[in-house]
Amino acid sequence: MSSTTTALAVIVIVLIVIAAVVVGIGRYRRSRELRKRFGPEYERVVAEQPSRRAAERDLQGRERRHAELSLKELEPDQRQRYAEQWQRTQAHFVEQPEIATREADELVTKVMADRGYPVGDFDTQVQDLSVEHAETLGHYREAHEINQVNERGQASTEQLRQALMHYRILFAELVGDASGGGPVPRHG
Repeated sequence: MSSTTTALAVIVIVLIVIAAVVVGIGRYRRSRELRKRFGPEYERVVAEQPSRRAAERDLQGRERRHAELSLKELEPDQRQRYAEQWQRTQAHFVEQPEIATREADELVTKVMADRGYPVGDFDTQVQDLSVEHAETLGHYREAHEINQVNERGQASTEQLRQALMHYRILFAELVGDASGGGPVPRHG
């Protein structure tokens, strides 16, 4: 083998190694950015998918879908109106916790719709919310699960109180209320 051929082979090998390192660094950065953006949702999706790469494709798809949404902030009068509705829902909890929990679910859905989120399917709602509200998705899932138990007439008052607290966290974030809407009253 000539020295030119050997040098060429070494150059090709070095270029392949450099390309592999660049690709590896790119994947690492993409993973780190997705993990940062999606927080706990990142780990949940990774656990659900057959591979980390599939999970990351899923999350990137959510980002693309989210970018196509026409989202908007609520106007001050809308925020005020929703804050008042939330206060009525919370007050309603004392006398009728089952109904108040349904109202909270409906109110969160109305706020989502007014902000521009599609609101048909729960799983799609969660995926759309995950891009900007990943930290509160666990609360939304918990509230939704308890509300489903409530729809079957099987939720305890404490579960309903927990659901209202979970809904309140997402509600406050969607409306832009840093206070969280105040305490949830105890039943009875």
